[in-house]
Amino acid sequence: MIIFISGSINAGKTTVAKMLAKKIPNTANVEIDNLYDFINWLEIDKAVPINLENATLIINNFAKHGYNVVVPYPLSQKNHEYVKKQLEHYVDELYFFALAPDIKKAQTSTRDRKLTGWEHDRIQHHYDIGISKPEFGKIIDNTKQTPEETTNEILTYLPKNY
Repeated sequence: MIIFISGSINAGKTTVAKMLAKKIPNTANVEIDNLYDFINWLEIDKAVPINLENATLIINNFAKHGYNVVVPYPLSQKNHEYVKKQLEHYVDELYFFALAPDIKKAQTSTRDRKLTGWEHDRIQHHYDIGISKPEFGKIIDNTKQTPEETTNEILTYLPKNY
C-alpha cells in the first residue's frame, strides 16, 4: 500500500504521515523534502522533478520488498500523473489524500513551526494552483481536526488488511 498525503506547506502532511506510519505496520515514511537536502543549491522548480524521480525509485524499492509507504508531499496534477506512471505496478495499492485546511490556518505559524515569508508566499501559491483541492484523491478539510482525527479519517478509507 502506497499512501500519498498532499496539501500545501503547513497543512499537516508530515504530522499525519508520521502518525500513519506508526499505526500501519511495516510502513516506511518517505519524506521527499529530505531529498532536497542533497541538492539544496538548486532552485525549487528544478529540484522538484529530480526529487520526485528519486522518491519514486525509493518508493518502488520499499513496495517491491513488501513494505507499505506513506509519502507527505504537495502534489500538483502533473506530479500526480508522473508518480502514478512511475508506480504503475502498484496501481491497485495507490491512495491519494489532500489535506485542505482553510488558507488562514495554513498560513498561521504554530509554536512548533514559525513560517518564513517564503513559506507564507508558497502556501498562497499552492492554494492558487489547486494543491489543496486537486482533481485526484480524497480531499480532507482538516481545518477543525486534530492531526489524530485526520489520521483516523484517512484510515477509514484504507483497506483493513494492512
